[in-house]
Amino acid sequence: MVRTLGLIQLTMIGIGAIIGAGIFSLAAAVARDVAGPAVLISFLVAGAASLCAAFAYAEFAGMVPKAGSSYTYCAAVLGEVVGWIVGWDLLLEYTAIVAVVAIGMSGYLGFLLDAVGIHLPTWALGAPGTGSGHRIDLLAVAICLGVAWLLTRGTRTSARVETVLTIVKIAIVLVVIVVGFTKVDSGNLHPFAPFGYGGAFTGAATVFFAVFGYDALSTAAEESVEARSKLPKAMMLSLAISMVLYVLVCVVLTGMQHYSELNPNSGISSAFQSVGLSGLANVIAVGAVIGIVTVTFSFMMGASRLWYALSRDGLMPAWFGAIHPKRKVPHRATWLIGIVSAVLAGLLPINAVAELTNIGVLLAFVVVSAAVLILRYRKPQLTRSFRCPGMPVVPVLGIVFSVWLMSFLQWETWVRLGSWLVVGLVLYAGYGYRRTREVMPGGSVDLDALEGMSDTDGAGGGDDTAPATAR
Repeated sequence: MVRTLGLIQLTMIGIGAIIGAGIFSLAAAVARDVAGPAVLISFLVAGAASLCAAFAYAEFAGMVPKAGSSYTYCAAVLGEVVGWIVGWDLLLEYTAIVAVVAIGMSGYLGFLLDAVGIHLPTWALGAPGTGSGHRIDLLAVAICLGVAWLLTRGTRTSARVETVLTIVKIAIVLVVIVVGFTKVDSGNLHPFAPFGYGGAFTGAATVFFAVFGYDALSTAAEESVEARSKLPKAMMLSLAISMVLYVLVCVVLTGMQHYSELNPNSGISSAFQSVGLSGLANVIAVGAVIGIVTVTFSFMMGASRLWYALSRDGLMPAWFGAIHPKRKVPHRATWLIGIVSAVLAGLLPINAVAELTNIGVLLAFVVVSAAVLILRYRKPQLTRSFRCPGMPVVPVLGIVFSVWLMSFLQWETWVRLGSWLVVGLVLYAGYGYRRTREVMPGGSVDLDALEGMSDTDGAGGGDDTAPATAR
């Protein structure tokens, strides 16, 4: 792959991954159903948990300029089996995230189409069970496949598109905040926690989906210029900017319209429409579509780079990790993720997919936080361009926060995760363990070798038949 991404592009990819369906759709759904105006607390709690894990990710990103994110970090510190479990887990979760945000975007696209007099047939308006006559969310399917096509055009081209769209998205969010505050009715904010603060904490487990994204950013390490120094900075900047915007939008959203009347599919646009700003509501809907495209882009990119890393290390067939000879991107993995996410987005409701996403990412956060803690004491001599502050308290808090948020998720979500991990262990025992010994004699990832790499090692390599052998 080719190193073309600088600090601004990396930060925009991070913001693009964080701000999307969470701010435009999920906030309204959580406020209406489980938290009320206390959805603000939901985002703050989720943000605090995410920050603890972000520090751990940033420390690893400052040491290991390799694609793979959590998989590479955990394999290097805790061994190949743990690394595979985390990588297999995140492969599903990133794909599910793409589906979730595509579903969120389809609601705003439907809002726009209705505004101009275009009405899709009932069967194409949503997944089965989401409404009378619904059979498939056709717009969500189209979004997933369209983003897959964009990503296969090449990293430089797709990153430029991502940067422009993210800037437009931030501008529209700022318009929402500035104009929205003039329409806030303080009476709508009472009662602040109609479902109790337990409802706000339950909401935190759901909106956690909206406050990570830097982990997908770390999968772009092999396409980043000066990855060791710029990736940690981009992670911190993207999370900080996104959390400020989230908090302000939550106040505007629940202050403009009573929580019980919020539209879970097009929350912000519907709230502006309710106060007589229909024209601006349409502009916001356009911004929502743009904003959610950037999330889909970031996580599909992350999933394809993760798949590339797993294939390169022998844990999955090399065919999946092939690099396009001209565009230098893992094109096969990208198209497969696009197709699978399209199926999920077309046939499943948003809440079921969002919870599946959250439990997998929280599990990865637990393991990464533990790994950075272990590595700090096992190999203190390694070069770290960024050091997680507050050791050992911050990583421990990251573990505690993540496990606590996982406890609020439905038991069905745990069953789905467990089933997926069992399938992964069977694949590892039947294929990955043997094959990775051929690619990487001795197994796992050699952290000392990675630590000795420069930020330009491995740039521009790869062919159309198999990924480069790991060193």
